[in-house]
Amino acid sequence: MAHELMRAMVLRQPREPLHLEERPVPEPGAGEVLLRVEACAVCRTDLHVVDGELPLPHLPRVPGHEIVGIVQRLGPGVTRLSTGMRVGVPWLGHACGLCAACAGGRENLCEAPVFTGHGRDGGFASHAVAEADFCIPLNLEQPPLLVAPLLCAGLIGWRSLRMTGGARRVGLYGFGAAAHLVAQVALQQDRQVYAFTRPGDVAAQDFARRLGAAWAGSSQEAPPVPLDAAIVFAPDGALVPLALRAVRPGGRVVCGGIHMSDIPSFPYELLWHERQLMSVANLTRADATEFFEFARCHPLDVHATPYPLERANVALADLRAGRVLGAAVVMP
Repeated sequence: MAHELMRAMVLRQPREPLHLEERPVPEPGAGEVLLRVEACAVCRTDLHVVDGELPLPHLPRVPGHEIVGIVQRLGPGVTRLSTGMRVGVPWLGHACGLCAACAGGRENLCEAPVFTGHGRDGGFASHAVAEADFCIPLNLEQPPLLVAPLLCAGLIGWRSLRMTGGARRVGLYGFGAAAHLVAQVALQQDRQVYAFTRPGDVAAQDFARRLGAAWAGSSQEAPPVPLDAAIVFAPDGALVPLALRAVRPGGRVVCGGIHMSDIPSFPYELLWHERQLMSVANLTRADATEFFEFARCHPLDVHATPYPLERANVALADLRAGRVLGAAVVMP
């Protein structure tokens, strides 16, 4: 194992293309597992990492945090996983388990977290090491291409939708990987979906309608009816006042991204009448348990475009330009 080589797309400096490298396959440490990566979906957070909008603890770094892989080797002390298992690795790769947030069941707000593809190397590679306790056991029969987007787009969409409470009319600003999944969840929960896209993005609007959206239009348009809640997935702070304007009194706007451009000033009138503005931070293992159980009982139509590992830069560029319907997935 020590002499085996792996391939990885490596970020050496922010705002530079990833570089294809060969390096020794790493050894899993205590509590860790070595995975042979089958697929890794591409998330907008990866763009924030590569573009330097999320500072990294160390460089170089292998991005990617929606990993599907097969366990190849167990580190010392690992008992809950076995070799040959298929597992998923999400954004939250480690939580301390000791701080007040962890003790209160909110490990997504851990004071000393480690994030996959950020604080430790991720899945844009042929192999990856992950903490066993933060791996999600998966079905061996599920196609890795279609499972990978569930590990962040699905999970963050699930958490965001849950934070809208009992909202029946839900607006989704930015109809990408997360929105195309959460729209299906919302519809299966007997909610109505209103999709907001980039101005002129007819393809995304048609995509939303095919998935069952009651209405689809530009983010600059007002919906045909007041919304009970809205989720902003696009990293554009200017959408927040528009979403507040679209929700009814007592409605809620949830910001579902980890990074967003500055929110412009807006009149207090948009927040008045007990409207709420909230954010979603990361996810928990409990979110994963709930979401994958829901997905098992209510299969989702995952739209995914595969890219070879060597074309990870193309996948990132396509995502940045809005050329991807659904999710982009790197396949080593």
